[in-house]
Order: sequence, then C-alpha cells, then structure tokens
Amino acid sequence: MTTERPFHAHRVRSAVFAAVLCITGAALADDYADVNQLMRSGKPAEAMARADQYLAAKPRDPQMRFLKGVLQSEGGHAADAIATFTALTQEYPELPEPYNNLAVLYAAQGDYDKARAALETAVRTNPAYATAHENLGDVYAKLAGQSWAKAQQLDPANNTLQPKLAMIRELLSPGAKTGAKAGPKPGT
Repeated sequence: MTTERPFHAHRVRSAVFAAVLCITGAALADDYADVNQLMRSGKPAEAMARADQYLAAKPRDPQMRFLKGVLQSEGGHAADAIATFTALTQEYPELPEPYNNLAVLYAAQGDYDKARAALETAVRTNPAYATAHENLGDVYAKLAGQSWAKAQQLDPANNTLQPKLAMIRELLSPGAKTGAKAGPKPGT
C-alpha cells in the first residue's frame, strides 16, 4: 500500500441492515443497538463480547455477523474481517455491503484486482448502491495509475503518460479538492 492512497476500513458504519431491524423486532434491535453503542463508545472488546454472545445463540444472523466483521476491521484484524465478510457473501450473496467492505479491506492491502472484483459484484447485486459505485471508480483510478506507471517504465519516451500520471496522482492524493481523504469507503 502506498502512502498516497489511504483506505478507511476503520470507519465502517453498521446501519446496513436497517430493513432487517424493522422485520426482526425490538428485542433484536436492542442487541444490534447495544453492539453499535459499545462500538461508538470506544469499547470494542465489550462490543465484540456482546456480538459473540449473541452469535452463540444465533450463529447465522447476517446483521450481527456484519457488525462483527466491522469490529474485526476496526480492531486491525483484517484477516478475520475478510473471513467474516467472505462467509457472508457466500451465505447471503444478495447482500452488497459485505462485498463492499471486502473491497475496502483488499484495497487497503493493495490488492486492487480483488477489490475491483468484489465491487463489481456489489454493484451487480445492487445497481443503486452509490458507495460501491464510488469505490469502484476509486479502484479503477488506482488501477489506471498503476498501468500508466508501468507503461512509462516500459516506454520512458512516451510524452502522453506524464500528464495522465500527474492527474491521477492529484486525484488520488489525500485531501484532493474537498479536503476529504481519498479511498474506498466502507459500506453503510
């Protein structure tokens, strides 16, 4: 991973399954809300314990598993988060958010091909998922920059590559134009 392109797997928001809350009722909503509150309060160990306790009784619950993946990601346990989100994509392929969050983790590791594939699946799953479309654009831009850099390395006399590389570096730099950090965003 280069320093010019930070990724923010730690900012995964967990409002992904709001519709599930409406369907499953207040008791389950309280469990999700408790884990969310513990996460927001800076108590990740307690949030993880609460999520694990819940999942011991309901191991297939997709929302709590998603929250656990978020906790793993925020806690710096990328491999565990990848395993959690991958399992969700296999068991619930209709949910686009786990694909998006996988892509953020892959991009953070510099694996843009895997990130691209995950995001393409997310947008096929839900063509109206704006965050995944934005992230896919970011990944395509990063891949374009890598290709142009390789082309310049192979053909240093090619004068068309330098302006493209300068443009993509500016586009991908942290704080470009809006002051926001560039990079794929976790799912919401």
